[in-house]
Amino acid sequence: MAFPPFAVTVDLVVFTIRDDQLCVLTIERGEAPFAGCQALPGGFVLPDEDLAAAAARELAEETGVGKDAEIERVHLEQLGTYGDPTRDPRMRTVSVAYLAFAAQLSEPVAGTDATAAQWMPVATALTTSLAFDHGQILVDGLERARAKLEYTTLAATFCRDEFTIADLRHVYELVWDVTIDPRNFHRKVLASEGFVEPTGEHTSQARGRPAQLFTLGEATQLHPPIRR
Repeated sequence: MAFPPFAVTVDLVVFTIRDDQLCVLTIERGEAPFAGCQALPGGFVLPDEDLAAAAARELAEETGVGKDAEIERVHLEQLGTYGDPTRDPRMRTVSVAYLAFAAQLSEPVAGTDATAAQWMPVATALTTSLAFDHGQILVDGLERARAKLEYTTLAATFCRDEFTIADLRHVYELVWDVTIDPRNFHRKVLASEGFVEPTGEHTSQARGRPAQLFTLGEATQLHPPIRR
């Protein structure tokens, strides 16, 4: 029995915070279909690699993000599978999407099938017509990221190694797109066992009281969670 052409791809929703905005990595496609359109980075899974390896390769090779020591600071997890028969006009293609986020990622470099790569503010990307079904994948990735901040310690992934509670709160505000009461947030963070650990150091500021510095604790789940 003959089967029609079929392919598996990976697509990446990569978040970071730049210029005080939550941003997502996008590329400008240099080839058909959707040449000239903005899209999420990704590509075909090679015959000899598994899905996670394909996602890590695309993160590094197509965009330049994730090379060398940078990949160690990137949280990468599977987001979902997208298999609408009409999602790719070339052939029947199933995409496995991955969610990635980290702090202070460098400027992206477009891969061989892209003419440009950029960190686009999420607010802009949500109103941009993205190639394929990448608009839906972005929406799903954003909701996953927002939910992860409720019950895991991954918000600290957006921070430097040492941070203040105000730095951490600002991550929540940017990802959730809300304003959070500082005192209430401070209480919730310290009440969640193992979320943060004090370093014993403080920030040096020209004005105001120096703020206490923290580092990520040993916990990976928040107990109790921090709800939106």
